[in-house]
Amino acid sequence: MNPIVVIPARMASTRLPGKPLADINGLPMIVHMLHRGRDAGIGPVAVACGDPEIAAAVRAAGGRAVLTDPGLASGSDRVHAALAELDPDRQHDVIVNLQGDFPTLGPDALRLVIAPLHDPEVDIGTLVVPIRDAAEATTDSFVKAACAFEDGQTIAPALYFSRQAIPWGPGPLWHHIGIYAYRRTVLDRYVSLPPSPLERRESLEQLRALENGMRIACMRMDVAAHGSPFGVDTAEDLQRARSVLAAR
Repeated sequence: MNPIVVIPARMASTRLPGKPLADINGLPMIVHMLHRGRDAGIGPVAVACGDPEIAAAVRAAGGRAVLTDPGLASGSDRVHAALAELDPDRQHDVIVNLQGDFPTLGPDALRLVIAPLHDPEVDIGTLVVPIRDAAEATTDSFVKAACAFEDGQTIAPALYFSRQAIPWGPGPLWHHIGIYAYRRTVLDRYVSLPPSPLERRESLEQLRALENGMRIACMRMDVAAHGSPFGVDTAEDLQRARSVLAAR
């Protein structure tokens, strides 16, 4: 495999406008994400920017930025559009979509997310961690993955994703960490498809892949070894990220 890491970012977040440039202990959040990508050491890193001010911040930090159409519907669309400039000769066969709002993510996570693709039957790899408590289980910004790990498994198929606490019944719930490793051809197909009914209903783009027969596999992260990263969607999340990173 020959991965490339692309970080999609845009200013028009509905919950926390301008969050790519939100200050976290002296650096914009998007620069923290650039560092996370570089620290993983799995391939080149670039930012697919929906706005010139994001590109300026990335370039000031010595990173590569590609401006994309601000009207693109999803992060995956933005990543795909940037690849036309980043890799026109298609040398990279695995595309890691590193969301631009996971500043507490450790570099090992990007190494883990490509592991499911060693199975040729898997189209997309992603990550999960255990949900810690009832508050996380009922918070809609904590997306849940319906998957089950048995007999020491670390990789399991994803059957569904929801903002609701699924599956029902006793047992662990899994928080989906929204980072993806796509096979290049799978990403090409994914962005050619219209938004699917469940994708629109749940506002979760990964459901488009499942509804169109693509196989997503979840890699279970060891919280003790890799921590429990979280996305920054609210002002409270932003303050929590500042506290977590200040303590490192």
